[in-house]
Amino acid sequence: MKTEIRAEQVGSLLRPPELLRARAAHADARLPMAELRFLEDLAIQEAIQKQRDIGLDILSDGEMRRGSWLTDMADAVDGFVRQKVMMDWKGPGGGLEASTANAVGAKLRKVRKMTGDELPHLQALAPGQFKITLPAPSNFMVASYKPGVTDPFYPTHGELLRDLVEIVRDEVQWLVTEGVTYMQFDAPYYSHYLNPEHRGQMREQGRDPDRELDEGIAADNASLADVPRDKVEVALHVCRGNSRSRWYSEGGYGAIAEKLFGAIDVDRFLLEFDDERSGDFEPLRQVPHGRTVVLGLITTKEPRLESMDELRRRIDSAARYVPMENLAISPQCGFASVALGNLLSMDDQWRKLELVADTARKVWG
Repeated sequence: MKTEIRAEQVGSLLRPPELLRARAAHADARLPMAELRFLEDLAIQEAIQKQRDIGLDILSDGEMRRGSWLTDMADAVDGFVRQKVMMDWKGPGGGLEASTANAVGAKLRKVRKMTGDELPHLQALAPGQFKITLPAPSNFMVASYKPGVTDPFYPTHGELLRDLVEIVRDEVQWLVTEGVTYMQFDAPYYSHYLNPEHRGQMREQGRDPDRELDEGIAADNASLADVPRDKVEVALHVCRGNSRSRWYSEGGYGAIAEKLFGAIDVDRFLLEFDDERSGDFEPLRQVPHGRTVVLGLITTKEPRLESMDELRRRIDSAARYVPMENLAISPQCGFASVALGNLLSMDDQWRKLELVADTARKVWG
């Protein structure tokens, strides 16, 4: 489904301080779930109205109900255990730290819908104008496979991936039946395959990064099988990690562009292009004709506000590879991929989203 969405945000928004306090109180059994849900509802309502006032073309609930962008998987599926895969974060306060993803420590079994608590409120607040974000199955092949914990149940990454596909495909089909018109797969772990350091680590572990990339793409495509594209817009967001203004991967899209852009069956690519870590626009020549590229030109990692003139110049540069009518603009990632959020203020966040909308109006009218 082709739509004129020129100004959007990737998904997560900074949580209000009172919501963070309420989440902590609920975790300590000091606040009932009903009261936490009430505060989440208020935060979502305010975020939706603010996005609408700014003029974004598609709205998000800010992922206010999630602990991080991918925790809805473990919340809805039995078989995850509270063990973590370590990540080597770069940037402010960087270093080795556990991922927010839990490890797989048993056979997976879906016990409820991943977005079942999110969808009804979005349908009521923004009918026909919202996106639902889902972690792509390919993420968990990297983020949740822990040797010694996972392999007794799934001897290979590929075997785990098959069950993940069925879990996500069930969610996608349910969202279609509920009338959702925009779904976004978040898949930052594709950036593992463009980073020479990460590729080397995989080979040291006896893994083949090229084969795993192919498996991840095939799995994500399988999860989207039978989605009616005349009714539903499907997007893929790829970044290089986003947690408390840090990142874990670097490198341009060139190493994976031909496979990723040419093989993944989506309508829109939301891509990170906010600094030198992301490389240049040249790999966009691999994007098939008619697909939309959403240029993530505005950083969510720091308060500095970008220049509209510079943004317009960079959009013109990208248009050398993708026609202007197939471009759009967004921040490079969410503002709070983990609930504590990136190192900037609410005011900084809204100024950046205003810049997204204002730039889109200037460029596309």
